[in-house]
Order: sequence, then C-alpha cells, then structure tokens
Amino acid sequence: MSKHVILVTGASSGFGLMTARALAEAGHTVYASMRETEGRNAPRVAEVTAWSKEHGLDLRSVELDVQSDSSAESGVAQILKDAGRLDVVVHNAGHMVFGPAEAFTPDQFIQQYDVNVLGAQRVNRAALPHLRGRNKGLLVWVGSSSTRGGTPPFLAPYFAAKAAMDALAVSYSTELARWGIETTIIVPGAFTKGTNHFAHSGKPSDAARAAEYEAGPYAGIADQALQGLARLEPEDADPAEVAREIVRVVDTPFGKRPFRVHVDPSQDGAEIVNAVADRMRREMYRNIGLADLLTPHISA
Repeated sequence: MSKHVILVTGASSGFGLMTARALAEAGHTVYASMRETEGRNAPRVAEVTAWSKEHGLDLRSVELDVQSDSSAESGVAQILKDAGRLDVVVHNAGHMVFGPAEAFTPDQFIQQYDVNVLGAQRVNRAALPHLRGRNKGLLVWVGSSSTRGGTPPFLAPYFAAKAAMDALAVSYSTELARWGIETTIIVPGAFTKGTNHFAHSGKPSDAARAAEYEAGPYAGIADQALQGLARLEPEDADPAEVAREIVRVVDTPFGKRPFRVHVDPSQDGAEIVNAVADRMRREMYRNIGLADLLTPHISA
C-alpha cells in the first residue's frame, strides 16, 4: 500500500473525524480540516494533536472553511507547503436542517447549498490544478442515500443540497477521468446514533410558519419521522463503517476503485435506484462515443 496525503473536509466531528482517524491509522498523512482552529475548534485541534502523538500517527489539522474561497485556497496551499503534494480529497463537510420546507427562508436554503455543494466546489477549485498537474488523484464524496432512496418528510433543504452534490460528483467524474483522477461516491444511510448529524441539525427561521404545521394536520409528524428512522436502523448499525469503507476505497489500487459504495444498514432503496441510474448513464456515454470517460486513466 502506498502512503497518501489526504485532505478530509469538515473533520471536527462525526464522519469527518472518524474518517480522518481511520485513514491515519491506515498509515496515511491526513489533514483534518475545520474552521476556527484558533477559536471554537481550538480544543478539537489540541485533541487531534494529542491523539496523533499518542498513537504515533500522522494526523494533522488545517484551517479550512468550505464557505470561503480564500480559506479553501489557503488551506490547500498550506497542505502543499507542508507535505509537498496532495493525493486524495474527501468531501465530507456538510450540515443538516430539520423542519417543514416552507418554514425555511431562501437564505437558509442558500446556506445549505453553500456548505454541501459550493463548499466542495471551492475545495475542488483549490485542489484540482495540483491533482491535474500530477495526472493522478482521487476525489471521495460523502453523499447521502436520501438522494435516491427513501425521503422522509421535513428534511427537504438537506435532501435537495445532497442531491445537488451527488449530481456535481457524477459530472466531475467524467470531466476528470482523462486527468487520471478517480471518483468514488460514498452513500451513507440515515445513521441516527453515533454522530451529531441529527442532534446538531438546524431549525427553520420562520418559527411561526413551522408552528402552523405542528398545530395543524401535520402535528406529530416530525417526531414520527425521527422515531421511524430510528426503528429502521439496526441495533448494531455503526457509523464508523463509513470511515472504514473510505479507507478501503483509498487503499484500493488505481483503476479498481468503485464508483459508488453504499453504507446503509436501514436499506432505504438507494442502492437499487442508483444502480439503475448509473447504468443508464454508462449507456448514454457509450451511445455518444465517450465511453472512455467512464474509466479514469493516466495520460501518456
């Protein structure tokens, strides 16, 4: 196994921190990116440093706010200065909101897209010139089964943003194939335990509009949806399996990496629908004479 230099975005907690640690344990040099490393996340930076030293592993932190062009550029530049190269980008940064769609303001929808979609675009624009220059690299996108599987109510802004992120990842995959850059989309299901994803989810700004839903015919639906998701999740569901799958993808040789990996203990159907959608996409590329873009290859 070759040692990679890896950037994991949104690595202050949840899937991001789990993934950063797992990749470091696998022997890679990992940069756990987060914002406000000298502010509210300073304790997390200290924990990352202490954990790395205690275990004799190469896990580092780097300041990178995916909602800032300049921060994305400076974060990637810092990695290149420190490590001399960058091999893998794990697009993990994201945020969830929960409540009736109508009660979220347009600005809140914009914020969801800014974190979940534009954040990845900012990091790509900072990192891809280097990866393309090396004719080699890997983008790992942490998506969601919600883009094609079951979609319970009151998660519309998050689902819409994750669907946009998935579409972006799919398009990037063929636009980067001739640059020798591979794409893998990790598709986690709804893990209701073991992360702060649901606990830290945002709420609608228009509380009065949200109250109309809770007092009307949709009274109790929010709790019913959350309880239903929790019931679907097996007792042994382990969110760390997402991190382990990312490690497996990174450690897989070039040309053998899967396009999608589903990690969905609840089996909400995304794997079935994605299989059909991805097959139709492959057929379309063959029909227009661009089948070679489906397989990343290193240019001569």
